[in-house]
Amino acid sequence: LLYRFLLRGSLLAGAVYYTRSVGIWGDTDQTDKLYNTVKSELCPYVQKAKKQLPFDVPQLPNTGEMRFLAKHYYNEGVKGSFRFVHMLPCYAGRGLKKVKDTFNDFAKSPAITGGQEVASPTK
Repeated sequence: LLYRFLLRGSLLAGAVYYTRSVGIWGDTDQTDKLYNTVKSELCPYVQKAKKQLPFDVPQLPNTGEMRFLAKHYYNEGVKGSFRFVHMLPCYAGRGLKKVKDTFNDFAKSPAITGGQEVASPTK
């Protein structure tokens, strides 16, 4: 257990160190330069894959579109998180009511169905 934790922690630390050293967490100019470098290096492989695939592969978006999409989806995630936190009391109330109703159903005596007959005591 400790070994797995140390392994995962070191992988995370290595990933953070590497992304910081290549410039992902730097200023926007450095990140744009990294994006364009990766895009230009992937271009030959994408062209090769396009020839082998039976459908058209769309072009990678340019930097402005990537910024817009990143901001848009980040904002949507934040809005969704706050919406969930806002509705959490309602969700908790519904869940507790369902639990209460389920326990009340279990507390009731079982109903006898039409296919089963109760044996009446004979004297």
